[in-house]
Amino acid sequence: MKITKLICAITVAASAAIGAAAQNGTMTPYSRYGYGMLGDNATAAQRQMGGVGYAMHSGRTINVMNPASYARIDSMTFLFDMGLDITCLWSEETDDKGVAARDKAFGGGLDYINMQFPIVRGLGASIGLLPYSSVGYAFGNDINNGYASRSGSGSINQLYAGLGYSPFRGFSIGANFAYLFGTTYNDSYAITSGGSTTLFERQLEVRDWNVNIGIQYSLPIRRRDELTIGAVFTPGKNLHGNTATFSYDQGQDNPPTETEESIDGRYSTPWSLGVGLGYTFNQRLHVEVDGTYQPWNEARYAGEKGTLNKRYKMAAGLQWVPNPRGSYFRRAHYRVGAFYNRDYLRVRGNQLKDFGIGAGIGFPVPGFKTIVNLGLEWRHRQGSPDALIKENYLNITLGVNFNQMWFRPNKIY
Repeated sequence: MKITKLICAITVAASAAIGAAAQNGTMTPYSRYGYGMLGDNATAAQRQMGGVGYAMHSGRTINVMNPASYARIDSMTFLFDMGLDITCLWSEETDDKGVAARDKAFGGGLDYINMQFPIVRGLGASIGLLPYSSVGYAFGNDINNGYASRSGSGSINQLYAGLGYSPFRGFSIGANFAYLFGTTYNDSYAITSGGSTTLFERQLEVRDWNVNIGIQYSLPIRRRDELTIGAVFTPGKNLHGNTATFSYDQGQDNPPTETEESIDGRYSTPWSLGVGLGYTFNQRLHVEVDGTYQPWNEARYAGEKGTLNKRYKMAAGLQWVPNPRGSYFRRAHYRVGAFYNRDYLRVRGNQLKDFGIGAGIGFPVPGFKTIVNLGLEWRHRQGSPDALIKENYLNITLGVNFNQMWFRPNKIY
């Protein structure tokens, strides 16, 4: 029965993952550059805490940010987590004459699907689908004798499987093995006043693997207090896949032209290091600070090094449960957090930066251990020293963390 339930759950998750891969809520012109906007493997609950997770562990939640946390799952628990995101974007761009152009857009979709289950005592596993990067934008402007339009779409996704093992009390180690797949599209249209149209399209297709390794060590401070340090390392690597360019002149006798070549040796990702320090007080309050470093300036993009920037991210957050056995609202999970991100993108010689705050509540489902995580996240993004496009986001994050006792032995009467 245990294996049958597990196979059914994996089948359902895989079917949903195929549909989720097509979802993309990104809608910023900045995603035109590099690989698009990067994801951080954070669940809805973690985003409500500023995106922390390197030093987080719990037998009742999934933490893909550090696979070492999988070892803490209860031996009779099966976890399934899925997240949705709804976004409202306000943007502003000021031209050379000081005239500001403002715009508003709405988007969203399925963000991730994860599951976690025990194998033996001290050994847990997780599988799921996460975004690695995403592209999404559409804008246009007048040109001489016509109009120019630019749009982008697509994403690079991670289908992962991970293990976490605790060889002795307080210490755990884990790894996620991921298959990277997906295609991004960047289209440029030139429409003349005479009605002719020229299309130029760039495609980047990635088909590769990736791995990240995590450790956690927890030190008891008092009977119900604990200090945890966690770290995650991802090695850099060359990417495999293809790039393609397509051009077409409507109304011309020449047929469309298309070229395709391998990205081997021309595109890569850098090594990445994340470190977190968390403190749990009385098993009710968890406070954490995380830092992430990625030297994207050492990575190749389109055969060149130095076209991208070093990335730094700092995040801090807390979660408070007033009384795990109290009344309904005292059993709820209250979260707040903030982050600052010096992004990897370089846009017209400017460094891209963003910062934000998040807050949310985890609502227990009466009669079950399932938690519904509902929150708000505000973030601001712009270039530096030139602001370029100023963007303000309001994200509604919704995650449902199903907690089932699927591995409880049946009683014999």
